[in-house]
Amino acid sequence: MNSFQAESDKGFLVPLSRFSTETRVLNSRFIATIAPAFSVSEAKAFIREINKLYADATHNVPVYQIGSGSSVIAHSSDNGEPSGTAGRPALSVLAGSGLGDTVMVITRFFGGTKLGTGGLVKAYSESARSVIQAVPKAKKIAVHQCQISCPYHLYELILGILRKSGCKIEQEDFAELIIIAFFIPTNVYEVFESQITAISKGQVRVKINAANQTAIVPIR
Repeated sequence: MNSFQAESDKGFLVPLSRFSTETRVLNSRFIATIAPAFSVSEAKAFIREINKLYADATHNVPVYQIGSGSSVIAHSSDNGEPSGTAGRPALSVLAGSGLGDTVMVITRFFGGTKLGTGGLVKAYSESARSVIQAVPKAKKIAVHQCQISCPYHLYELILGILRKSGCKIEQEDFAELIIIAFFIPTNVYEVFESQITAISKGQVRVKINAANQTAIVPIR
């Protein structure tokens, strides 16, 4: 197991990417669209996008949960449905799913038959549950974006350490020196840096270009 995979075991679940499912209840169409969102502004931008995409829908019910565990910003709206019948049930399903940093919009196209209060709660809950169960999952981990410049005779040795440390190589440029850009989980950075210093006898330094970035690791 490499460091990315090992570190991902400590992370929390997020949707891997945007995903949609559709259900029908008494001729009403419910399209649930879910996506990762790492800030309230990202969640709001996604909601605006779905509102524009389904501008002709009867309702676009938004919910989001930013963060995870004890540090969560949560929001829901019924978007014109009777109070407590749409946003709150969908958010309840999301909150119990184990997903964090998640935004979801449930779009309804009215089919001509009223569902009643209980029917609406059930329909929105089942629509939320359907997309949450079906969306491919990932885990969110903290990484540093780094860079190394190394001489050619050390390239294979350094490449081996990069691989053993579970680094994800972003780019390699072969010029007078080899410049390697990569991501590394924050929890293994100090050990990795000491190994590079030791194997190069201090000739090669690890440069952090961006600290504490977010990486998404698909669950296999």
